[in-house]
Amino acid sequence: MEFKDYYDVLGVEASAGEAEIKTAYRRLARKFHPDVSKEKGAEERFKAVNEAYEVLRDKDKRAAYDQLRSRGYRPGEDFRPPPDFGDQFGQGFGGFGSGGFRSDEGLGGAGFSDFFESLFGGRAGPRGRPQPPGDTRAKVAIPLEVAYAGGAQRIGIDGRTLEVKVPAGIRPGQVIRLSGQGQVQGSQRADLLLEIDYRPHADFEVDGRNILYTLVLAPWEAALGTTVSVATLGGSVELKIPPDSDAGRKLRLRGRGLPGKPAAGDQIVEIEIRAPRAETAAQRELYRKMAEAFRP
Repeated sequence: MEFKDYYDVLGVEASAGEAEIKTAYRRLARKFHPDVSKEKGAEERFKAVNEAYEVLRDKDKRAAYDQLRSRGYRPGEDFRPPPDFGDQFGQGFGGFGSGGFRSDEGLGGAGFSDFFESLFGGRAGPRGRPQPPGDTRAKVAIPLEVAYAGGAQRIGIDGRTLEVKVPAGIRPGQVIRLSGQGQVQGSQRADLLLEIDYRPHADFEVDGRNILYTLVLAPWEAALGTTVSVATLGGSVELKIPPDSDAGRKLRLRGRGLPGKPAAGDQIVEIEIRAPRAETAAQRELYRKMAEAFRP
């Protein structure tokens, strides 16, 4: 198996802070998302970006990985985990069984590499000792649309396909318990605990229960005002753009975020102004006239 440089995957320095790592992840996840990217190898790049972020966003995993990386391993080199890996932290990193993110129809995310699994995928307890029998845990990443609407989804675990009822508005870190669906322990199956995360979305970002969305407008639409159709998790809605709207202005669609109590979140629409490319002589002439009209 090959050593992976997760910092290189995200295009950041090893000294990068949490905000820089998160920004790099969002940019690359949008770029290589299989639903929107036409680039060759986009799906594999998307999986690699997800895996790198899973490690670098977690302070314990990042600390363990940084210490391992400091031993001089280089990307692509043949790698076997050293026997003392994780000992200095007093615990293993395998709280989610052997699977990391699981993938199946409608539920799950990118599968993790053998490199990731060799470091963080076991079920070791303190000092590498096996944990006593108990609940089986797995982590699943669900589409944002599923988190919004809820409903029955199918998930593959250990060669079995299970139907999982996902409540609307479920948050990252919350757990769904499936009684008797975990690993066989003795003559019985343990319960299966599914920890929820969200898959990256090509159009939306999540801030608590609020949904963040960037709306691209032409200069005249922002200057004169208009009404546009805006995508939301619950379907498209009409949004009135006030005249003289600058880039960066934020408009709020109340109740269009993720469901929750005492109230649902909102969708925050941020305006981005983008001038279309002039394709004809008439269009270029209009740009020249605009330049003259706005010249100080």
